[in-house]
This record gives sequence, C-alpha cells and structure tokens, in this order.
Amino acid sequence: VQLQASGGGLVQAGGSLRLSCAISGATGSFTVVGWYRQAPGKERESVARMYSGGQVSYADSAKGRFTISRGIIRRTLYLQMNSLNPEDTAVYYCSVRYRGRDWWGQGTQVTVSS
Repeated sequence: VQLQASGGGLVQAGGSLRLSCAISGATGSFTVVGWYRQAPGKERESVARMYSGGQVSYADSAKGRFTISRGIIRRTLYLQMNSLNPEDTAVYYCSVRYRGRDWWGQGTQVTVSS
C-alpha cells in the first residue's frame, strides 16, 4: 500500500489548507483512515480519524476547525484545515489500517506563521 500526501505549505495564522492523500495498492477496505502530525520535538499525534463504520473522531485541538473526508472513489483522503494557528505547525501524515497493519505516507509540511 502506498500513500502520497500533498497540500502542505506556508500559511498565515487564520488561513486554511487542504491536505490530500492518494492511496494505491490496496484492493480491500480499510479499517481506519486518518491524519496525524508531528511537531518538532514532539511525538506523533492523531489529528482526525475515520472508521469503517462511518464514525469520525478528532483531536480536541482540531474540533471545529478541521474536517476529514474521503473522495468519491474512496482512494483519496482529505483534511480541510481552517483557522490555522502556529501551534498547528507540523509534518502531517496520512495513514490507513489495512489487513491488520498500519501504512503511512511520507508526510507533508505545514507551517503557520503568526
């Protein structure tokens, strides 16, 4: 399974970005799909996850500002991020759980300037 994240960049505080993740190499369904981030000197943390039953969960810091969604063909994952602030600066990773293991993309850098 290959995941390719894109859409990161430099944005001013209060701005928006939409991250995309193209998923290939899988023929079945995913148990979980999600976005994670890792800021310098910090551990990787979950930002938003979508489960096979349709449930969605967000980190407290993301609630009301970020929205996770999937494309029509369900092989693309999105993260719409609004009202960004400098604390959102991190490398963002997409991930899927497929056949009992987690697969990760290479990450895309998001930098929010104050």
